[in-house]
Amino acid sequence: MPTDIEPRPAIRRPGPPRPVTVARAAIVGLTSAAITFGVAHLAAALLDPSADPVLAVGAAAIDIAPQPVKAFAIRTFGVNDKAVLLGGVYTVLVLAAIALGAAALRRRRFGLIGLAAFTAVGVTAALSRPTAGVTDALPVLAGAIAGLTAMLLLLRAARTATPAPSRRPRLLDRRQFLTTAGGTALTAAATAMTGEAISRNRAVGARSRASVALPPPVRSAPPLPETVSVGVDGMPPFITPNRDFYRVDTALTVPQVDLARWRLTLDGEVDRPRTWRFEDLLARGLVERDITLNCVSNEVGGPYIGTARWTGIPLAPLLREAGIRPGQNQLVSRSVEGMTIGTPLEAILDGRDALLAVAMNGEPLPLEHGFPARMLVPGLYGYVGACKWITSMTVTTFDAFDPYWVRRGWATDAPVKTASRIDTPKPFAQRPAGPVMIAGVAWAQQRGITAVEVQVDDGPWQQARLADGPSPDLWRQWTYRWNATPGNHTLRVRATDTTGITQTGDRVPPFPDGATGWHSITVSVT
Repeated sequence: MPTDIEPRPAIRRPGPPRPVTVARAAIVGLTSAAITFGVAHLAAALLDPSADPVLAVGAAAIDIAPQPVKAFAIRTFGVNDKAVLLGGVYTVLVLAAIALGAAALRRRRFGLIGLAAFTAVGVTAALSRPTAGVTDALPVLAGAIAGLTAMLLLLRAARTATPAPSRRPRLLDRRQFLTTAGGTALTAAATAMTGEAISRNRAVGARSRASVALPPPVRSAPPLPETVSVGVDGMPPFITPNRDFYRVDTALTVPQVDLARWRLTLDGEVDRPRTWRFEDLLARGLVERDITLNCVSNEVGGPYIGTARWTGIPLAPLLREAGIRPGQNQLVSRSVEGMTIGTPLEAILDGRDALLAVAMNGEPLPLEHGFPARMLVPGLYGYVGACKWITSMTVTTFDAFDPYWVRRGWATDAPVKTASRIDTPKPFAQRPAGPVMIAGVAWAQQRGITAVEVQVDDGPWQQARLADGPSPDLWRQWTYRWNATPGNHTLRVRATDTTGITQTGDRVPPFPDGATGWHSITVSVT
């Protein structure tokens, strides 16, 4: 029968969300992460550059890494270990950001939970730093808010559904999605670059170092005779240039110290605690000393050793003037970024040239080597006697306090072991038959080297010729003239110190108090 009612059109329901693709997951995740870390980097530059979440997480990774992992990193990557660590952190962040983007596209709450988890990790890392305060969490939180905002905008655009014909599209189309993502990425880049520019402009350490005018030392080191060098190609210079001096520490970024605000304090179990400004130390009179320094992480034949002409203030008088109370046996030094190093008091007070060094090879300490001041105790590995960027010294006992490396299993007392190294020929080098000069260095700080011997294959040990050694605190160069015959040969070296002890051939890794063993190489003679 006829009716005035027209049939209703079929209702078209919105279609399902577009499927999650790697491209969309990457755009959502990486763009959100980029704005997060860009804003966090800018906030850290304004507040405290060391509170940057990437640096904070990297520093936390160094602290919690097992000793074998740290040893592997130093052995494998050398001075590039920090760059490799940061590269690893960024790689993990990229993969995590893509995964987070995919999770958020499936269920928005998954993305929000993941972002909250990463924020918690960043805040924990920032606040775990030894010098951290409550404000060090602000860069992470600012970045998290920016990242959350970006993620919600991108999710709103990325999850476009098919609308009913009678409605206008409620969500953004693909072009608008890409425009939103591009704008967010540009904002992230702008904030990151602004933060980097601010960090560089606030790099007060470089400006402070440039302003330093060191007075001439009251006691200069005598000129080194030419006979300290053997004059063989392939040998390192006797005095290591600053640019080539090894660097091993846990600081992911070089501390920037404002000399106008820097103070050095001496406290603990002393009768007269003291505080010095930089100019106060200079006024005490500077002395020069040539000292070889090496790292306990050095493998047999490794590169973490160098010699410099250090200028500084004798350390023992500072301690004696403060009045050390009976029963104390440790000096804990602390750097501006919170590193603690424990040094046996006896090693400072026994007459050796322990210094608060302020200059290296005739110029103010380079930033990466401890500007404005570092401790230097000859005869000890750096981790117990060479605190860089020093800001305080506390007299105490080993029973009362375990410094950073001791808490991680390293020995409390670490005198340098007698060691030697072949510098030329290089491992797997090819040489023509006939005379070949074998040369290298040997060291036993505080004792000195009296003999070096070289062994070819399994033959008898032969005496090498020693260059002059002006001080037991310096390495000695040596040479041996070898009449090489065709074939593959193994060369070994060992040294003897002034106590009559010859270094052992037993191979022991650096942990916990320094490596032992003979350095050996293989060469091919044609």
